[in-house]
Amino acid sequence: MKKILIVEDDATIALGLQFSLQQEGYDAMVLNTVRQANEYLNNANIDLAILDVSLPDGTGYDLCRRIKSESNSPVIFLSAADDEVNIVMGLQLGADDYVLKPFRLKELLLRVKNVINRNQPKEESIIHIEDILIDTKAARVTKAGKEVFLSALEYRLLMILATHRGQMLDRNQLLESIWDIGGSFVNDNTLTVYIKRLREKIEDDPSLPKVIFTVRGLGYKIL
Repeated sequence: MKKILIVEDDATIALGLQFSLQQEGYDAMVLNTVRQANEYLNNANIDLAILDVSLPDGTGYDLCRRIKSESNSPVIFLSAADDEVNIVMGLQLGADDYVLKPFRLKELLLRVKNVINRNQPKEESIIHIEDILIDTKAARVTKAGKEVFLSALEYRLLMILATHRGQMLDRNQLLESIWDIGGSFVNDNTLTVYIKRLREKIEDDPSLPKVIFTVRGLGYKIL
């Protein structure tokens, strides 16, 4: 869940915006002053900040400087001042958008979504696990520099586990994820067979796996 910090001293605007963002699935925190925001930022990471320019004890510009010096989190300014100087100043500080009050809530929500999407990290095309490299763009797997040839189901199974690294996936989750590859029918016994085949191809010792671990009675995971 994306965490959004709202710093706005107008309670009506702040609470309305918080409610709307929560309805859209965001974790939205409302604070009213620069001091409160600085204390919060000492112990929290955020995915986006929505900052009122004019605050009781300072400006949103001060908070923007801090946020941009410490992270790549995007910033949207809210302001009743529509003069060019204020807008340019906000953008020069690294703000990702500048919204004038009064604003349409739906438009602001769309801007929030667009800014977050623009700042999403690009998906890494190479996944590195032990001495295994998965080139997701080429759908190619190598182990210790040598190509490992996997069937479509084996590759899909490896990708599901690799992209959920550190997370235990139960057998039902895995079955649902690989069910439709090539129209193949996959049941619980077949999954066991494919895990075994995959280990034989990517593990140094399939009987003592160091890549695909069994969580007894539950499922599998890659650390």
